[in-house]
Amino acid sequence: MHNLPMHRPRPNSPLRRGLRPLSAVLLALLLALSACGGGDEPGSSDSNESGGSGASGDGSASEASTAEKPYLPVPDGVELTAQGSALGVGDKAVVAYEQRQDVVAALEITVTKLVDADFDDFVGWKLTPETRKTNPYFVEATVKNVGDTNLSGEGVPLYAVDGNNKLIEASTFQSTFKPCSPESFPKPFKTGDKGKFCLVYLAPDKGDLTAVSFRPVEDFDPITWTGKLEKSGAKKGDDKKKGDKKGGGKKGGDKKNGGSQG
Repeated sequence: MHNLPMHRPRPNSPLRRGLRPLSAVLLALLLALSACGGGDEPGSSDSNESGGSGASGDGSASEASTAEKPYLPVPDGVELTAQGSALGVGDKAVVAYEQRQDVVAALEITVTKLVDADFDDFVGWKLTPETRKTNPYFVEATVKNVGDTNLSGEGVPLYAVDGNNKLIEASTFQSTFKPCSPESFPKPFKTGDKGKFCLVYLAPDKGDLTAVSFRPVEDFDPITWTGKLEKSGAKKGDDKKKGDKKGGGKKGGDKKNGGSQG
């Protein structure tokens, strides 16, 4: 058996206007888990759309503003994705945030998969009844460091958004969680380094995963990704078993797929 997933607060945790962050809720929930051995969006900026007064007369002031005035200083050649962008799975965003005061990180992030997971994926991890009242989700992403800052060991700065428009922070593990890892950058993770990452989110009250959000500070209009949820290996296996039971219980067999979702 391994230690349970733990909640790890991130620097500059967002407190999105109109949203209630779930950090305290999840922390209380996860600390209530019994371990048996070894195993983690803030409101729109009204000034965003109004910049660009210095753009020349014949054309797209908003585009000129985005290009000329990035919301944080980034290296030459790095063009940040506009705040408030609504993206789909497979789309790339270039984002920046303050890792600490006066130190800016810049990342190229592509969310590649959203997975409707199952607690059967957590083999070897002891889960309390309170934890089983959540819904687990996996989010896979490819991330490249396009800034000047070494992000060694840092967590991927993405949040889940549930059906109640609440933020959920990723869970962390004290040992490798094979179905979904790694959840943080390797050591080192310098300029030009790139990797594939997987984050685990536990949505309270059997909540849904409706979006993945980048929102480093309260006044940042979040960049979001949405897309179709795929089933985890455990759920696919469970569907197969259900189908076998339906087909084997009657002569002639019920040919309907017992694993399909409505």
